[in-house]
Amino acid sequence: MFTIEELERAHRLVRSMLPETLHYAWPTLAARVGTTTWIKHENHLPTGAFKVRGGLVHVERLAREGLAPNGLISATRGNHGQSLALAGRHFGVPVTIVVPRGNSVEKNDAMRAFGATLIEHGNDFDAAKVEAVRLADEQDLWFAPSFHRDLVTGVATWAYELLSAAPDIDILYVPIGLGSSICGAIRVRDLLGRKTEIVGVQSTHAPAYARSLEAGEAVEIPSADTRADGLAVRIPDPAALDIIRAGVSRIVTVNDAEIADAVRAYWADTHNLAEGAGAAALAAVVQERDQLAGRCVGLPLSGGNIDLALFSRWILAGD
Repeated sequence: MFTIEELERAHRLVRSMLPETLHYAWPTLAARVGTTTWIKHENHLPTGAFKVRGGLVHVERLAREGLAPNGLISATRGNHGQSLALAGRHFGVPVTIVVPRGNSVEKNDAMRAFGATLIEHGNDFDAAKVEAVRLADEQDLWFAPSFHRDLVTGVATWAYELLSAAPDIDILYVPIGLGSSICGAIRVRDLLGRKTEIVGVQSTHAPAYARSLEAGEAVEIPSADTRADGLAVRIPDPAALDIIRAGVSRIVTVNDAEIADAVRAYWADTHNLAEGAGAAALAAVVQERDQLAGRCVGLPLSGGNIDLALFSRWILAGD
């Protein structure tokens, strides 16, 4: 994991290219959940999600060290790909992204708009990842994984900003896809010497890390069928699992209906649009609200990239 010096260097790089995102304790949201709740608005970043922080740190190093002369390739459901595409455009590194068939149309469009070459393959993230690794070898491209030390260091800067600005946060809820965000938050908490409890949040339809913690070893699940596509991971990363096991108090699982309610709550209480993964932490807070009275809560609104069609069908129509 990164040192405090590496974290501060990453923060300087991120801040040189991106604005610091708002952290705000919305009174209407506090009334809903029954306690002070600080929201870190990662949905306000240029890609609409926190992962751009990690992409900038990783691609800057690749460009500086000349490690991707032919370009890089990765697999994603969307936000990681947008992150790499934006960073690749800035640092002059060609980016190819493999997405599963049926992926978010609007996230696909955004990755292309940031300059990525897009390939559709497989039925889920893990199948797309296998194809990306194959193409990296075939075309002599740098494979950029979704979990990597650079990425964790970069995305950790959101937690660094939040815990530095709001040191009284007692408990931090963090959604888990492959794990970069929560691993970064754990490391920041420890480097700053905070006593903040960190709780992971997964979908009940994609509980790979929750099952792995229960089993005491990595557990591959057969499917990750959730509309919160940022949480749709079947195979836990072993390094991430070790960090999560050592650093979280527990993992809460929330279903798609609870996530949809949280998306509605964000819109009603803050007039911010959240994607499924971005609203999952709030869904967990609502689920556990009876345990949180008198505690100061923090959570990232980690992304706002929800397709209009899904928003209309899932959120507005309740389908």
